[in-house]
Amino acid sequence: GNSRKSCESNARRRENRVTMSLARPFLFSPAPGRQQRRFALSQSPNRLTIRMARSSINEFSESGAFVRSPSAFRNFISQDPSSPFPAESGRYHLYVSFACPWACRCLAYLKIKGLDKIIGHTVVRSKWERTKDGDTHIGWVFPASNTEEPGAEPDPINGARTVRELYEIASTVYSGKYTVPVLWDKNLKTIINNESSEIIRMLNSEFNGLAENADLDLYPPHLRAQIDEANGWIYDCINNGVYKSGFAKRQEPYEEAVEKLYKALDNCEQILSKQRYICGNILSEADIRLFVTLIRFDEV
Repeated sequence: GNSRKSCESNARRRENRVTMSLARPFLFSPAPGRQQRRFALSQSPNRLTIRMARSSINEFSESGAFVRSPSAFRNFISQDPSSPFPAESGRYHLYVSFACPWACRCLAYLKIKGLDKIIGHTVVRSKWERTKDGDTHIGWVFPASNTEEPGAEPDPINGARTVRELYEIASTVYSGKYTVPVLWDKNLKTIINNESSEIIRMLNSEFNGLAENADLDLYPPHLRAQIDEANGWIYDCINNGVYKSGFAKRQEPYEEAVEKLYKALDNCEQILSKQRYICGNILSEADIRLFVTLIRFDEV
């Protein structure tokens, strides 16, 4: 309807701005033809320039509206063995937080596809804390032991105390947000990707030679156009809409975001009153992306 078109239009108009240089020779340009790009790497493989806030709570425009900046690490793991990042058992590690819906969509894929024996994962503490002495930044931290918080554990790969340290290992000049999910390459000691929408696509298809549930396709060819269309309004109005509502600094953008959020929830209700899943009668990517936000809605 009109609310869906409005959400998609706003998503297309959204501009994301950040500044950094990534001086790592193995931050290869994304593979051509991949979808959901926020930006592309520059011609030089050693330099990427963007402008970025250091925390999501600081991402807002002059109008007071929340404006999400792009994820910075956008490389791809491929089932092609000649790829710079080939799909291999035991090479990659996923860092997540149970409190983060973007990270939990990746964790859900890891479990649903049967990849948890191929790709390890570590859960950080659910509440932000100070990430460095003498610094005001707060963010995701690892517990000192396995007993501090259920499910959370110390970093077994790098011994990092915070997610921020992972970013600093990956790039000494990075100055953006220190977010989860983080898909880590243990061989190259760097971040492969920190964009959840791209990580779940990799987990869905690129590890099928190793996955226990390789036949499960959450982005099947015959539904891709429908899934992409649903993802557009679900992302802008619900997944990101809760952040635009919660982080708005002024009343007008808050009211606009809340109105779109509840119209989109009504749209979901209408769709799911007629069919089992968002895009028909099979579970798809659109359902996972929606569920991880809905399950937190009342609690948060």
